[in-house]
Amino acid sequence: MIKTAIKIFLLAVATSFSFLLFSPPPKSFYYSLYISTALSDNVSVSQHLQTLTRRPHVAGSEANAEAAAYVLSVLTSCNIKSHIASYAVSLTYPVSRSLSLTRPFPDPPITFSLRQEIYDGDPFADVADQVLPTFHGYGKSGTAKGPVVYVNYGRVEDYVTLEEMGVNVSGSVVLARYGEIYRGDIVHNAFEAGAIGALIYTDRKDFGGGSGDSRWFPDDKWMPPSGVQVGSVYDGVGDPTTPGWASTEGCERISNEEVEKTGDVPLIPSLPISSQDGHTIMRSIEGQAANQDWQGDKDAPIYRTGPGPGVVNLSYKGEHVIATIQNVIGVIIGEEEPDRFVILGNHRDAWTFGAVDPNSGTAALLEVTQRLEKMQKRGWKPRRTILLCNWDAEEYGLIGSTEWVEENREMLASRVVAYLNVDSAVHGAGFQASATPQLDELLKQATLQIGRLGGRGSDYAAFVQHIGIPAVDMSFGKGPHPVYHSMYDDFVWMEKFGDLLFQRHIAVASVWGLVALRLADEEFLPFNYLCYACELQKSAKDLEDEVSGKGISLNPLFKSIEELTKAATKINDEKKAINKAKGWASVWKKDHSKVRELNDRLMMAERAFTDRDGLFGRTWYKHLIYAPSKHNNYGSRSFPGIQDAVEEANNLKTAESWLTVQHEVWRVSRAVNHVSLVLNGELT
Repeated sequence: MIKTAIKIFLLAVATSFSFLLFSPPPKSFYYSLYISTALSDNVSVSQHLQTLTRRPHVAGSEANAEAAAYVLSVLTSCNIKSHIASYAVSLTYPVSRSLSLTRPFPDPPITFSLRQEIYDGDPFADVADQVLPTFHGYGKSGTAKGPVVYVNYGRVEDYVTLEEMGVNVSGSVVLARYGEIYRGDIVHNAFEAGAIGALIYTDRKDFGGGSGDSRWFPDDKWMPPSGVQVGSVYDGVGDPTTPGWASTEGCERISNEEVEKTGDVPLIPSLPISSQDGHTIMRSIEGQAANQDWQGDKDAPIYRTGPGPGVVNLSYKGEHVIATIQNVIGVIIGEEEPDRFVILGNHRDAWTFGAVDPNSGTAALLEVTQRLEKMQKRGWKPRRTILLCNWDAEEYGLIGSTEWVEENREMLASRVVAYLNVDSAVHGAGFQASATPQLDELLKQATLQIGRLGGRGSDYAAFVQHIGIPAVDMSFGKGPHPVYHSMYDDFVWMEKFGDLLFQRHIAVASVWGLVALRLADEEFLPFNYLCYACELQKSAKDLEDEVSGKGISLNPLFKSIEELTKAATKINDEKKAINKAKGWASVWKKDHSKVRELNDRLMMAERAFTDRDGLFGRTWYKHLIYAPSKHNNYGSRSFPGIQDAVEEANNLKTAESWLTVQHEVWRVSRAVNHVSLVLNGELT
């Protein structure tokens, strides 16, 4: 009996020794390998960008289909199972547009060329005619003729200032500058103020370029005087004609007239214009001088509010087309948990050449792909499945990613661990990231600043705000991208001013891939909901100041956050206890079910912040903690439903409107309580 026991013991020791001797390297080995110079290749990432940006490739174009084929070819050459997911979506393109200015005598009228000029030595001059004429995606077709009123950035508060100055906007064409809010909100706010048309120009103060001794691209990084920031003015998300369901071939659609009734597309015509055209129009405006913070740079004319006497005649005609868009999807199957997904996403379509936006991100995605292939050749296999997604038609309204999420909603909601987005990967120095709070700890070593993913800025929107998936967005470059959405966002600009040696592209790929590897490979998901509870506590304190003296009780909210803190602490302690219990026995036997169950709670907790009814008046947005600002789709708001209700109550000043605020507080409190229940993993 003793001899038998000794034999069993010796066999166990030998087995464990053999397991240790021949087992694959620890995951930390692969993390180090991934970010090593042995795997990175800045020459390759430069070549990817050059290939992707050789022609303008707007969504729905032949050039963009060719770019999709290129991305697919790189993924398949890396032995990654890949396919194209196509959708038939409603896009708009310009048919005709014109803009003229009538000035007081003796100045003659002006008809603007509305052209972005080719620069000397432009290597893309031969394909410049493939750049679409400057326009706004989903812009309203029509004509507007009226005196000009300068409205600064076109924010709600700017119209309040004009009203206080006695400036009447009704019946005018407004002149606004880009810089603070989403262009669609600029047009919407103009309509709400009574304007009949909108012109949005790129001011030198915000984007550079200009007159005198100023230098601009190709001599410096700044926007040239003829440069125009084009873009969408659609306030919604996804194909406007299929709200809430996927735009598959032959699917149900609402009409363009019904789309207009949703309030998500403009009801007045608009055009984007250059700084030089904006200043020409500005010189025709008289009336009161605008406030100092509304003025331009030192070389600019004095900015006055108007109305007029300059009168503009704006005309735009667009066409609606059902076009085919193509998402490229690559899949690396997880070895132990193939039904848990970590998604890396970037969009491919560009208004013009897209060297920064978005193909610096696409090039980085392909760099990540090639590094993962090299790791696979060295024996690495992910614990969980990694998806590599290259979206289409993001520029029109996050369409490719949204249609894919809407089509795969139930599977994604039950299986996705996290979504990691990179859009404009590089436009300058300084790394920055935005994230949902449970990912803060994971990002701390790599980030200088963490923001919140409430804005509708990129493809994370459908994941976070529609189905409640933890997400990250990251990039290199602080401040505005000077040649954003213009024809000067080309490979030359990137090579000269964005990333001379393409080391920033390598750095983005390193951080992006490393975060993905930790989420895909670590036994316990690296989520910390204590960070979330802390963030909610800060936001609730800020809210307390806003509703002070209004009879609103935030006690339910603070109590729910307190419960979330307890639940987050409890699950962290559970994780430590499982790790502590592991010993030699774990070499041949692990309690996978406990780990899996705990990870499921961590994964599903973010979903509980969503509400099936969504935000009032914005039902697609289901997340009750983070969503875009009602008046700025680029801006992030904490407790958006409460904030919308507070704004409405401040306007209406009725007891009933403040009861709505209290209701929204209860809604958020219930959602936070649901999160605590998910983290605790126990039925009440």
